[in-house]
Amino acid sequence: MGRKLLTEHINVEGIDTLEVYRKHGGYRSVEKALKTMTPDEVVEEVKKSGLRGRGGAGFPTGMKWSFLAKPEGVPRYLVCNADESEPGTFKDRQLMSKLPHLLIEGMITSSYALGANTSYIYIRGELLYVLRILEKAIAEAYAAGFLGKNILGSGYDLDLFVHPGGGAYICGEETALLESLEGKRGNPRNKPPFPAVQGLYARPTVVNNVESIAAVPVIVNEGGDEYAKIGVGRSTGTKLISACGHLNKPGIYEIELGLPVEEFIYSDEYCGGIWKGRDLKAVVAGGSSVPILPKELILKTAAGENRLMTYESLSDGGFVTGTMLGSGGFIAMDETTCIVRNTWNFSRFYHHESCGQCSPCREGTGWMEKVLHRLEHGHGHMEDIDLLVSVAKQIEGNTICPLGEAAAWPVAAAVRHFRHEFEWHVTHAKEAAQPGAVYRPSGVLV
Repeated sequence: MGRKLLTEHINVEGIDTLEVYRKHGGYRSVEKALKTMTPDEVVEEVKKSGLRGRGGAGFPTGMKWSFLAKPEGVPRYLVCNADESEPGTFKDRQLMSKLPHLLIEGMITSSYALGANTSYIYIRGELLYVLRILEKAIAEAYAAGFLGKNILGSGYDLDLFVHPGGGAYICGEETALLESLEGKRGNPRNKPPFPAVQGLYARPTVVNNVESIAAVPVIVNEGGDEYAKIGVGRSTGTKLISACGHLNKPGIYEIELGLPVEEFIYSDEYCGGIWKGRDLKAVVAGGSSVPILPKELILKTAAGENRLMTYESLSDGGFVTGTMLGSGGFIAMDETTCIVRNTWNFSRFYHHESCGQCSPCREGTGWMEKVLHRLEHGHGHMEDIDLLVSVAKQIEGNTICPLGEAAAWPVAAAVRHFRHEFEWHVTHAKEAAQPGAVYRPSGVLV
């Protein structure tokens, strides 16, 4: 296995306590940053590292930090997006529950770099047990002098709060998150202005994912150049992957970016292959919002090269033959999976979670769910297949936030790569409507 930068000590007994965390090198980055580095020097190290946002977008973190407006006398904020809601993604809750002090350390060091004196962790409302763990760890950090006034005698002050959300997927979008944090309904904002200029309480704000912030202590301790040596090209460092579905060993894996997808799926060090000796059919590589790929395109690019677990390799070929690394929600599907049923299930989720602010998303997600329901339950028509693609195109690019794309891309990709299954649901409607029915090239039901 490759290097473990975030999870090396995750199974150490008591690592969720400050005492044990400190024994394993915890809070060194706070001491180093506050005592020997300027805020700009911390930002520069993050830039050198090549760290990209681990929440899904993959935007360079250091560059995002450099966009933060710094008007004189105006407070700035750092907000941690812990509203992990993407179907297939469950890595952040593991980090927070097992290594709460790693996130808190990252929040302190990052807040110092950004000049923020008040910061927030916005956590998904259903994760109250994780909120309690974080609150306990924050209390320990205050008692030890890592939070509050004049941290470590540096003159730097920071207050850190955990705020539970209402359990809405839309609040994973950064501006909807900020609206919710302000006590409003979680509707996304029009951009510009961007949060870096007018974010929380109309003040300059940076919003980063849990895993992104947790990587900052490693970068400060080891140096940005050393971090950048791990990985391939512009995909540097390690990445947490939430592996689930039809795998022998589902779970959370920290991989070095650049690992071949085939090795990740089939090697005993990682997922151990497809369960029950079945054949791999398809993979959703980055959470339910990214395009699904059939076996032949997830293991190899269209050019025949090995597909790698990197931002660039997974997106090779665009959406015609590629996908996205996204949040790292890796869902493997075996030969018994019905693609139409799976796509309908995803569409039900996005229809339910749409905030309803934009007509294309509000109406379009509902149409896609209805059409997919028809196809899955034996009432579909051949023209419904093209209707799905048409509706997806009308949603994409016509909404305030990316939830529209998140709903449209999986549907368009499913039809693109598995059109024969959709057609079979029309031509063999009675058989397809049977519980558990799955298309096979031989025409045999599973």
